[in-house]
Amino acid sequence: MEEIFRKKAEATRRLVEAAEEAHLQHEENPDLQYEYFNAVLINEVDEDGNSVELGGEFLLEPNDHFNNLSVNLSLSVVQVPTNMYNKDPDIVNGVYWSEALNKVFVENFKRDPTLIWQYFGSAKGFFRQYPDVYNQEIRYVEPCLNGTLVQADSTNKDHFKEHLDKLFAKGIGLLGNALTEAFTILNEINQTGRGSSCSQAIMLITDGGTEMHDDVFAKYNWPERKVRIFPYLIGRESAFADNLKWMACANKGYFSQISTLADVQENVMRYLHVMSRPKVIDHEHDTVWTEAYVDSALAQAHKLGENKGPNPMTTVAMPVFSTKKETKNQGILLGVVGTDIPIQELMKTIPKHKLGIHGYAFAITNNGYILTHPDLRPLYQDGQKRKKPSYSSVDLSEVEWEDTEDVLRTAMVNRRTGTFSMEVKRTVDKGKRVLTMHNDYYYTDIKGTPFSVGVALSRGHGKYFFKGNVSLEAGLHDLEQPDVALADEWTYCNTDEHHEHRHLTQVQAIKLFMTSRKPHLKCDRELIQQVLFDAVVTAPLEAYWTGLALNKSENSDKGVEIAFLGTRTGLSRTNLFVVPEQLTNQDFLTAEDKEGVFNADHFPLWYKRAAEQVPGTFVYSIPFSSGGENKSVVLASTAIQLLDDRKSPIVAAVGIQMKLEFFQRKFWTASRQCNALDGKCTISCDNEDIKCYLIDNNGFILVSEDTSQTNLFFGEVEGVVMNKLLLMGSFKKINLYDYQALCKEYAGSSDSAHTLLDPFTTVKCLLTELVIFLLEFNLYSWWNCDSTVKAQRAQRTMMVPCDTEYPAFVSERTIKETTGNIDCGGCIRTFVIQQIPSSNLFMVVVENKCDCSSAPPVTMEPIEIIYNESLKCDRLKFQKDRRRPQSCHPFHLEENAMECGSANALNFPLVAILFPVLSFLISR
Repeated sequence: MEEIFRKKAEATRRLVEAAEEAHLQHEENPDLQYEYFNAVLINEVDEDGNSVELGGEFLLEPNDHFNNLSVNLSLSVVQVPTNMYNKDPDIVNGVYWSEALNKVFVENFKRDPTLIWQYFGSAKGFFRQYPDVYNQEIRYVEPCLNGTLVQADSTNKDHFKEHLDKLFAKGIGLLGNALTEAFTILNEINQTGRGSSCSQAIMLITDGGTEMHDDVFAKYNWPERKVRIFPYLIGRESAFADNLKWMACANKGYFSQISTLADVQENVMRYLHVMSRPKVIDHEHDTVWTEAYVDSALAQAHKLGENKGPNPMTTVAMPVFSTKKETKNQGILLGVVGTDIPIQELMKTIPKHKLGIHGYAFAITNNGYILTHPDLRPLYQDGQKRKKPSYSSVDLSEVEWEDTEDVLRTAMVNRRTGTFSMEVKRTVDKGKRVLTMHNDYYYTDIKGTPFSVGVALSRGHGKYFFKGNVSLEAGLHDLEQPDVALADEWTYCNTDEHHEHRHLTQVQAIKLFMTSRKPHLKCDRELIQQVLFDAVVTAPLEAYWTGLALNKSENSDKGVEIAFLGTRTGLSRTNLFVVPEQLTNQDFLTAEDKEGVFNADHFPLWYKRAAEQVPGTFVYSIPFSSGGENKSVVLASTAIQLLDDRKSPIVAAVGIQMKLEFFQRKFWTASRQCNALDGKCTISCDNEDIKCYLIDNNGFILVSEDTSQTNLFFGEVEGVVMNKLLLMGSFKKINLYDYQALCKEYAGSSDSAHTLLDPFTTVKCLLTELVIFLLEFNLYSWWNCDSTVKAQRAQRTMMVPCDTEYPAFVSERTIKETTGNIDCGGCIRTFVIQQIPSSNLFMVVVENKCDCSSAPPVTMEPIEIIYNESLKCDRLKFQKDRRRPQSCHPFHLEENAMECGSANALNFPLVAILFPVLSFLISR
């Protein structure tokens, strides 16, 4: 991982050096005329068929490295915000000298073919992208509470956003009191050491200011001036502009006036230059690594092609400074360069075969947020593209929630190396089933980054790894058979590192590597040797399955559709007993069935569940789909275990997929058989006085006389019986928590007519947009704007993030047979439950003579955890451990603090409205 991060940082540094050198050699020319490729105009023609200005022919070709997006690998394109003039002298000059980056972009990609997007975001507002146009989203944000500062994470920002609609103009804003409160808050934060203790600022958003409040500044901020002041004047008139500018100049800040919505983005950018001055003068190229986010451009490509789900990324970025001596004290930030790193690239470095069946790797940031974790769910729903609003700030404690003391999280945030153990509950099969196990965690930091990586190993798995040897010729022969496949997301050979290897399949790469025809290929020799061993050992299955297919009596009605096998090395074998078009569940063993195949995060579900059963027993289940519909098939699998006196590693799992109707028919046939001497039984499942069910070890119904009850939870159908089974200990209830859940929220419509008549509408609109932009502002917001949240506000029903508690149920293995009686209003109802040998199934027979329908069902429905306002506020105030930035550049002695904005003396009504970004509103 460190090698991967080092290469990306080196590529970024080469861009920094090239940009700074190009700017140093460039002389600004206000009359410069220069044609460049504008991203929105390339390949556009006018009505005469001629290329439009700043367009031109720009060759684009689909490239599999960029998910078949059409890209140009020789040139970059430039994107200019819509509210800026394409031929503004600042834009043209910046585009001209930054053309030098094209050569570096191409060279970086040649050196490291795993690179994807590279870019330069100019402080002038344009954005240069290689090799394609980049789309980013803006998330609307809001801090939570008055009287304190809170972490600017998504949860707190969302809380602020909810309160924006409650903002209204009333009375006169007392700026002096508000400034005093703001300074007091910052002082308290400094004394407690909770903040970063680095750069600090107060944003004043107002429509006027009659005083300069020098007494407040003298008391709290002078002479050190550690807190910068950034006043934003709302409206076109500027009667109070001089006062507000004085505040900015006297406190090393910057004054801006906001007259239109277009001004918001343009003016807010200016505070970035002020805050970055000390860093620029010090010429400190601090490397910044982002939280995980989903790549929008690649996600769009998936809509046109195969569905591979979200593509989480992290970005490494560095600032680009002006190195001209005459502008040194101005601290001119030219922009930012960066490159993206797919998290999947990091996951490929994990030797999944060494982690065991339930083992996994994960990584977090210095804030404790998840960079990658198998339980991270960034999308609203599997198969959809819409991302959850807080998907990039899911805390480790929200997925490893059994660690109630945050021992693991605290150690990793503080970049320690060590181990930790705890009992965990892992949900599988769309969260319907639970596996209880004991995990051992191993963690350390990733040098050169703010990230820490951890590995979880489940006790009983991953400690021993069986090794065997076969000849190379035999192994390669059996590996190339048509019924064999390798785990798509496992890395047997790294085919991404060199361009000439990218077209190779893993099997092709293995063959070239093992025969020494591609010595430069990087491959895992140990894993390859074991996968070749597995291929040879499992080869006889092909002939066995073929024999079954030819034997008509064994499967005359085609009830069994697929036989499959998977091994600990990610090797799979499959055999179809019907033509593919006749498969009842065509998603099984495909990329669509993410839990059913080997991937970078986990072994297949049927493999994991079989591994938790007693050796030699089969686990049966009906798959759950994302939409909840019945798949009409039954899966049966069992683990293959090597036994000796000391070690018992599970080396494979084998199973079949059969039609549900075929399985149910077999059950009813067996249930009608009688062992009585005369061949006559006094009672059977055909008797109207009883009901027969076949349920699995998690309580889901596989067989019932009422077919509509198939795959329902038994407690929903027979609540009174399920309650009795829980009381008797035949089943146990396990409470689970989901801190990434979604709940329905019903929002009333607003009265737009009333809003139009509100005399403060214009000010409020500008103020709201400015506050959102101030708090949302980041690198990507320079060139993109998103109205997603605005659109959501109009919906009556929306899914919003929430916390839920829900139950799961597991049978007690030691109980083989149990009978019970239930009193239903004086009528005694009897039932019996008996385990089916060598399986995870139970037959339940219930007397039907009593009406127990008044008893409530036992459901698995999640219940939202409701936090009252007081508790919600306490949760938002509570600050988990975060690791502060290692470098800090709040001020510099050579800084030219007199560049602090401009002001025009115009008349303006004597009304001041202050929105409290860091303080509060005081009204009369």
